[in-house]
Amino acid sequence: MTEIVNSCNISEPDPRRVVLNLLRAAGGGELGAPEAVKAGALFGISANSMRVTLARLSRAGLVEAAARGVYRLGPAGRAIAADVSGWREAETRLAPWQGRWVAAATGGLPRSDRKLLRTRSRALSMLGMRELENGLYIRPDNFSGGVAAVRARLAGLGLEKEAAVFGVDDLDGDRQRAAMALWAADALEETYRQSVARLDAWMANAAALPLDVAARESFLLGDDAIRRIVFDPMLPAPLVDAAQRHAFIEAACRFDDLGRRIWDDFLGRAG
Repeated sequence: MTEIVNSCNISEPDPRRVVLNLLRAAGGGELGAPEAVKAGALFGISANSMRVTLARLSRAGLVEAAARGVYRLGPAGRAIAADVSGWREAETRLAPWQGRWVAAATGGLPRSDRKLLRTRSRALSMLGMRELENGLYIRPDNFSGGVAAVRARLAGLGLEKEAAVFGVDDLDGDRQRAAMALWAADALEETYRQSVARLDAWMANAAALPLDVAARESFLLGDDAIRRIVFDPMLPAPLVDAAQRHAFIEAACRFDDLGRRIWDDFLGRAG
C-alpha cells in the first residue's frame, strides 16, 4: 500500500506535528513519553527529539504535564484543537449564501513580527479567506452566525483584535468578478474526488498491513485529509460542488475511525 502514500507526495511529519496530532485525536486524553517516542520512531524521529519537543511545547503552553512523563494539551493547544477538532461537523456550520461577503482588513497591522504574521495567516487560511486587495481578505458570508461568528473564530485563532472584520454587501462589478475567482474551484473538486478514491482504496486493504505500517500510513493519509478539510474554504454553491465536498468529508470520517482503532492498538503495545 506504500504506493498510495507515495502518490500523495506527503511530507514526513516533524516531532511537533506528531505530538499535537496524537493529543488532539485523544480528545482531552493523555500521551505518555514512551508512547510519544514509539510514535516518533515510525517516522525516523529520535527519542531525544521527541522529548525535546515535548519540553518545548510545554514551555509554549501547547502541552502541559498531567503527571510525571505524561502530557495533555495545554491552554494554547486546546484553543487551536477546539477549532481543528470540529472538522467532522464543518458542514453544520454552513448557512445558505445570499451573495454577501465577510471581509477582514489587515493592512494597518504590524508586519515585523514573524510569529504574529504566521498566526494571522493561519487564522485567515483556516477561515478560507483570500486576499482581494492588499490587506483586504474576504470569503462568502455562508457561516451560521454570519459576520459575528467569523469575527469570533478569527479572534480565537489569534487574529489581532485591531483587525476590522465586517460584512460587504455591494462590491462593484470588477471586484465582484475578482472575488468570485479567488478560489480554484475546479482544483478543489478534483482533490475531493481523488481523496475519496485514495482513502477508500487504502481502507479496503488495511487489514493486510503489518500494524506498524498501518499506523504510519494511516497517520500520514489521515493527517493530510483532515488538514485539507480544516483549511477547506467551505465555499457555497455555485462556487463549488458541495456534494463532492460532503463525500470527501464522509470518507475522511470513516478513515479517521479506522485510524484511531489502529493507533489505539499500536500505542497500547507501547506499554
